[in-house]
Amino acid sequence: MPPVLPITSDENTSRLRLRTIVRLRWIAVAGQAVTVAAVFFGLGFELPIGLCAFVISLSAWLNIYLRIRYEGRLWLRSELATAMLAYDILQLAILLYLTGGLQNPFAFLIVAPVTVSASKQPLSHTLLLGLLIIVSITALAVFHLPLPWYPGEALTLPYTYVSGIWAALVSGAIFFALYAQRIAKEARQMSDALAATEAVLLREQNMSALDGLAAAAAHELGTPLSTIAVVATELQRELPKNSPHSDDLALLRSQAERCREILAKLSAGQDEPDAVFSRMPISHLLEEAAAPHRVYDIDIEIEAGPAPGADSEASKEPVGMRNPGMLYGLGNLIENATDFAETHVGIRAEWDSDTVIIRIADDGPGIAAPILDRLGEPYVTTRSASGEIGVDKDGEGHGLGLGFFIAKTLLERSGAHLEFSNREAPEHGAVVAITWPRDEIEEGTEPGLA
Repeated sequence: MPPVLPITSDENTSRLRLRTIVRLRWIAVAGQAVTVAAVFFGLGFELPIGLCAFVISLSAWLNIYLRIRYEGRLWLRSELATAMLAYDILQLAILLYLTGGLQNPFAFLIVAPVTVSASKQPLSHTLLLGLLIIVSITALAVFHLPLPWYPGEALTLPYTYVSGIWAALVSGAIFFALYAQRIAKEARQMSDALAATEAVLLREQNMSALDGLAAAAAHELGTPLSTIAVVATELQRELPKNSPHSDDLALLRSQAERCREILAKLSAGQDEPDAVFSRMPISHLLEEAAAPHRVYDIDIEIEAGPAPGADSEASKEPVGMRNPGMLYGLGNLIENATDFAETHVGIRAEWDSDTVIIRIADDGPGIAAPILDRLGEPYVTTRSASGEIGVDKDGEGHGLGLGFFIAKTLLERSGAHLEFSNREAPEHGAVVAITWPRDEIEEGTEPGLA
């Protein structure tokens, strides 16, 4: 049995399994057989049934051979996948030649292979299949056997109508190919971006797990260190005062005590956040998120207060759990603002009885209009090749553009809704508004901590 080809990111490697092509071809074989039988036996139309059956059986025998010879989960190289799809185009073109050419109402099925290729194959291979389709339908528009019809009658469609069918097939092939290619590209980008997000979350989880490991180490090592200290004390008592080993035992006791103190700090560090640091007001959350970015020459100003009109109860500052996802997301947005700001970044938090809103605004050039509505999607970035906000000639920004996507995903998981906009003239710069329901922020906060 041949080995399974590995999946790679090489642009010359297709994303088509042999099983997929075989199954699609079986569907085509069944459809062609049923249609030919219905026309010949059901409607009584004259057609070269023997030749049609032979052409259809070729596809069936090819499928049987492939299924016996290779594993169904084999990943096909682009060249082989393109050859198989080209065979499907030629097989259908021959069948159409025998049954009326482009006058056959099933001629539109010839665009199916190029649609499959566009979703899974490199662009160059899809273009070759598209060219093969154009050549095939151009030949079928001129050369073909008569369209099967009632005995003694002949149905001949006007040349203008056939030309319209030709144009429809060409435009349909182009449209379906572009549509399938775009959808497949966005799906791959979303998959890659989600994988990157999961990697970030896994890193955060691993960092959190270190606290548990530290507590476990402190607990497990405490007993043997106590035993070492007791034994060292007993030995020190039994030794003569002028013994050369007294200093060594004293050093051993001091180092054991030092280890116990270190482990005690680790244990205390595991417990302290639950009482103090695991919950924090919104203003403290913003200070912690902005602290790593105050090293730049950009002034970061943080303001926090109740929204105008908030009653006395709602004016109390919300206090919520210390959420690593929120800290990472806010930190990423603040970092992006400092990257593009000229001198100042303003962060304003407001709250009332229902919502908590954080606005991050900079005085930079703002977000380019072509990507304003798409910012936050994977692989859409504000960074151009020159390092400024913008897009390239294809409408795509330079860089991966995963920062905004990861930040947006993490913040939305905490219950937030994000809006991106530019400041109104004469002011300039970008504004990111993050809105939470107040209940989402305060969920899990114990009474008396707010």
